[in-house]
Amino acid sequence: MHVAKTSPRPVVAVIGGGQLARMMQESAIALGIELRALVEATNGSAGQSIVAAPAGAPADIEAVGRIAAGADVLTFEHEHIPAATFEAFAAHLPIHPSQGALLYAQDKLAMRARLTELGLPCPAWERIETPGDLQAFGDAQGWPVVVKTPRGGYDGRGVRLVNDANGVDDWLAAGGPLLAEACVPFIGEVAALLARRPSGEVRAWPVAQTEQRDGVCAVVTAPAPNLSEELGEQAQEIAATIARELDVTGVLAVEMFLAPGEDGQLRLLVNELAMRPHNSGHWTIEGAVTSQFEQHLRAVLDLPLGDTSMRAEAAVMVNLLGSAYEDPSQGLTEAMSVAPAAKIHLYGKEVRPGRKLGHVTVCSDSREWSRITAHSAIAALSGPTLEG
Repeated sequence: MHVAKTSPRPVVAVIGGGQLARMMQESAIALGIELRALVEATNGSAGQSIVAAPAGAPADIEAVGRIAAGADVLTFEHEHIPAATFEAFAAHLPIHPSQGALLYAQDKLAMRARLTELGLPCPAWERIETPGDLQAFGDAQGWPVVVKTPRGGYDGRGVRLVNDANGVDDWLAAGGPLLAEACVPFIGEVAALLARRPSGEVRAWPVAQTEQRDGVCAVVTAPAPNLSEELGEQAQEIAATIARELDVTGVLAVEMFLAPGEDGQLRLLVNELAMRPHNSGHWTIEGAVTSQFEQHLRAVLDLPLGDTSMRAEAAVMVNLLGSAYEDPSQGLTEAMSVAPAAKIHLYGKEVRPGRKLGHVTVCSDSREWSRITAHSAIAALSGPTLEG
């Protein structure tokens, strides 16, 4: 399986063909890194922009071998990596993050148990295997409760708000335990983003505020407005503890609820983990000295990490979720006209309702101006409304 390096340049192999690998390529080009990607389709987001991008599945050992041969490191742009893939390549090249770390981003039950063991703040939770288990949890915590499938859910999928013990009978019938969580009356959501290299160096970006639409991230604002310095430091310390104790390498995003505590003071509760570049960090491309994509490449190659300082007082990133155009690039002229300060990123994806097709970031000394400008560019890329 192992093939000796034939190039003096760093070679990074990444599994996944979405927009994260696509944006990783931009940083790889600047740094002179050879990036290879195993993509779902050669005409997909990453396949359009990465030269070495064969198609294949993460479970296809032969296909993974085509990008891993002679590489310095193997990494990922999503969590859906089978254990057998780790086992096939772990002896031949570094894999970052490791299988032991990635488990906690793949399995929400394992994540909740480990974070609780570490004493980190989480919503009240329970492993559910029967309607009776759910009934007992709901009666103890109060209805409704949130139920999640431990594996495979993202962007609102695999999450259900239920009002009684039979609300997930179909999931239970499919087999396997579920995760039940207390429904947190949160007043906001934040994301703490950092990178850690194998030798232990950690650098964090300012904590950002995230806003969801139908379970999908819609807007990210950095730094998080109205977040006290104390809570910001707590969020970064929680993320650093997770990175250190779980031995995470590469970029780590820790999504947290901002919720009122019993004493009336705001508190943080860990919601989700992602061990890769994350939607909450797209603002760093223009908004920070070092983007999350460059930093991920630095980290997995165990290179010194870059400066994470902001380039402006505020950065606002807005996702393009669907478009009335056949391709959102049809709206470029209008978007550039109404928002010349906006930095536009389109992912080359086929248009579907609600799909992440791109994002826009605006950086300035005014958070409100950045937000208005970013939304105006998104409106142009979204295309004419039915009323229009």
